[in-house]
Amino acid sequence: MLVFPEARLALLAVPKTGTTALAVAFGSEAGMVLRHPPALKHLGVRDFDRHLRPLLERSAGGGRFETVAVMREPIAWLGSWYRYRLREDIAGLAQSTRGLSFDRFVLDHLSDPCPVHAAVGRQSRLIAPAADCRVDHLFRHDRMDALLAFLADRTGVRAILPRRNVSPDAPLDLSAATEARLRADLAPDFALYASLG
Repeated sequence: MLVFPEARLALLAVPKTGTTALAVAFGSEAGMVLRHPPALKHLGVRDFDRHLRPLLERSAGGGRFETVAVMREPIAWLGSWYRYRLREDIAGLAQSTRGLSFDRFVLDHLSDPCPVHAAVGRQSRLIAPAADCRVDHLFRHDRMDALLAFLADRTGVRAILPRRNVSPDAPLDLSAATEARLRADLAPDFALYASLG
């Protein structure tokens, strides 16, 4: 998470949406950078509202902080998690997806209980857990140019995103049945993404 006190802006770090590259590009200009532990780095809007927003607003002399985040198309987001967990350095660990197809990974993600390798949460729960609790400015991952323009306008910083956390390449094939189930189970995520235009 990056916080820009003068711009009264907090950039929430939704996993697998380019947040590491954003931290590299804008981190030196941010007043606060939360990198560790992951629970703080990836704080959702509900926890930001409850815990961090009041502290920031008090310490910055009042006035509301706005939130901004990036959302990835839900299938592409799960695909990024699947490929990320194919990495050699975690082979043999419970979170590894080696030996699994993307279709199996998605089915495991939808199962209850969800196995460790597929337990990646939901984007909607981080950025829009309720009608009255959602990120103020939400950008599509495939339109990072719009986010960079917004951040340049609000912070005065113009940046080019470096490539970071590039995952191994792998096929992301889904059967029609699995995709239909995914679209039903993650309906809030698909609807939220579609609303971004």
